[in-house]
Amino acid sequence: MRLSARVDYALRAVIELASGGDGPVTSERIARAQEIPPKFCESILLQLRRGGIVFAQRGPEGGYWLARPAEQISLVEVVEVIDGPLSSPRAVQADAPLGAAQALQQVWTAVEESERAILTQVTIAHVIAGVLPEPVAAHLPLAAS
Repeated sequence: MRLSARVDYALRAVIELASGGDGPVTSERIARAQEIPPKFCESILLQLRRGGIVFAQRGPEGGYWLARPAEQISLVEVVEVIDGPLSSPRAVQADAPLGAAQALQQVWTAVEESERAILTQVTIAHVIAGVLPEPVAAHLPLAAS
């Protein structure tokens, strides 16, 4: 799975908001902290607002903040607000693998389902804490001894 730069920036912006403390955070501060081009950051934040991930307030005391706690925002939500729904498992295609290669269709479906499951299980709070849920962490290679 390849995520767009827009999704990467959106996730970084949401993580910055979640770790930014109380009160609104300006798009300029987010852009600076995460090295996101400022206009791009503003565009992403507007998309996140429309998607219900963040709230926004204009004015001198304005900025952005999360619409709900970081524990309740999964990575898949941010991905889908920015890039649209993740592809559903591959349907049988006209040019699907044939003969001995037919099982490849099942492999691709399993890969897509695994990606979706991971992005659904991991929340913004998990990323900030640096601790992934056990089913996800079980897929990580063991640390070198």
